Amino acid sequence: MTSSGLGTLRITPIGLLGTRRARQLVERNITVYRRGWIFFVSGFFEPFFYLLSIGVGLNRLVGPRSVGGHMVAYTVYVAPALLASSAMNGAIFDSTFNVFFKLKIAKTYDAVLSTPLGPSDVTLGELTWSLMRGSAYSAAFLVVMAAFGYVVSSWAVLCYPAAMLVSFAFAACGMAATSYMRSWQDFDKVSLAIIPLFLFSATFYPLSVYPGWLQTIVRCTPLYQGVALLRGLDTGVLSWSLVGHAAYLAVTGLVGLSITARRLATLLLP
Repeated sequence: MTSSGLGTLRITPIGLLGTRRARQLVERNITVYRRGWIFFVSGFFEPFFYLLSIGVGLNRLVGPRSVGGHMVAYTVYVAPALLASSAMNGAIFDSTFNVFFKLKIAKTYDAVLSTPLGPSDVTLGELTWSLMRGSAYSAAFLVVMAAFGYVVSSWAVLCYPAAMLVSFAFAACGMAATSYMRSWQDFDKVSLAIIPLFLFSATFYPLSVYPGWLQTIVRCTPLYQGVALLRGLDTGVLSWSLVGHAAYLAVTGLVGLSITARRLATLLLP
């Protein structure tokens, strides 16, 4: 896939980590955040505090939950769902608010295009940075889960790459959506999407408590796919459906990446 002749956007494991030129944009972001590290880590705390509150309080009030016919403690049921939410939070902030600021307000990408970098490099660089942030949140959250004893299966070692897949899907879709936004008011739609996803993607309750029509909608959302994937790996309840969840997230990320590459080429090139 090309962006108006400016290089090739390679959808491969190497391509997703960024080309050499795209990595320069990642290095710029790292330099910017050296003094603003508090903003980098802030999004980690919301799901972390939810996990603490559930472990201290709700776990004593809510009984064990069933995962694939296996009963697990409520904290073990919720923890992988909050891990998926943490991966989502890490990816979505940079791929939406920060990309919009650089694109529309600071005109950072206009300056970037005066260098050898092209729109495809911007796409890969920003996606890589968002993925790095989501991966950092996921790694920290997994350490907390392990420390509290919420990791109950050896298959949980796959939770980290699975969480990275969640971050990839949301980073790519977030950037694609941001490319269509015209003002800060449009970001109300981001909150309107993220909050219901967090609350209703089988994060705290099984799908069976929802009406049938709502179950169908929830099953089609990317966060639910991530929650189901991470919950199955963490508890060791494996089935072929986990492959389907992973494929859904991968395809969602690739589609979002494709849309972003085309949109940025249209917006940035004269």
